[in-house]
Amino acid sequence: MTRCPILATVRIPGWVLVLVWATAWSVAAPGAAWSGTIKGTVRLTGPTVESRKLAVTTDQYVCGKEKDSEDLVLSPGRGIRNVVVWLQTPPAGAKWEAPLPAVQMDQKQCMFAPRVVVMPVGGTIEFLNNDRLLHNLHSRGPSENPGFNRTQPKGRTIPIVFRKPEILRVDCDLHPWMRAWVVVAQHPFYAVTGDQGEFTLNNVPPGRYTLEVWQEILGTVSQDIAVSEAPVTTMTVEMGPK
Repeated sequence: MTRCPILATVRIPGWVLVLVWATAWSVAAPGAAWSGTIKGTVRLTGPTVESRKLAVTTDQYVCGKEKDSEDLVLSPGRGIRNVVVWLQTPPAGAKWEAPLPAVQMDQKQCMFAPRVVVMPVGGTIEFLNNDRLLHNLHSRGPSENPGFNRTQPKGRTIPIVFRKPEILRVDCDLHPWMRAWVVVAQHPFYAVTGDQGEFTLNNVPPGRYTLEVWQEILGTVSQDIAVSEAPVTTMTVEMGPK
């Protein structure tokens, strides 16, 4: 299993890498003699959206009095953070390499961090709690995987394995403003946008692809892209309120 910084350029014949936050995982991709990079930005279209504040109703000595909602985080250039981007159909032969890396999601000052994670099918997510109070983990939404509702004291790590692909929501019933998303990915060609709405998919073989783009309140959009033999293919994806 190899790890590399998100902005590093990696060319390894016969392998494919996907970037999720600050970690890249290697995957088998037989026959990919040459590959390029897709770099893009996801931007908001339409009227300006004002950020919302959420009232903190309990445990203010740790949590404070209010929180940013974080359900739609924009850069000054209207780039959207925490958008999940993936190839609808990956290159032939692409698969997760074993052993699968564990993914972590923490709870800090009564917020999940990060808000969105991508993890491999069959892999483990480790939920952490670095707050000096009790939280709980309650899954919502689709039911491809078994649901869970577990209390989590400070300092305890709760590992959970997901065996089927889906996007599911995680809440804390004790602190109702807390929300996070776990994306269980069938293949490694996934990325989560950064602060400016930017994303990178490395080592994509030439061909035509459809990108699926998902954001928690804007839904899903699709966009076609052709990857040629140029080193980098750039694109902009626009999303707006439904």
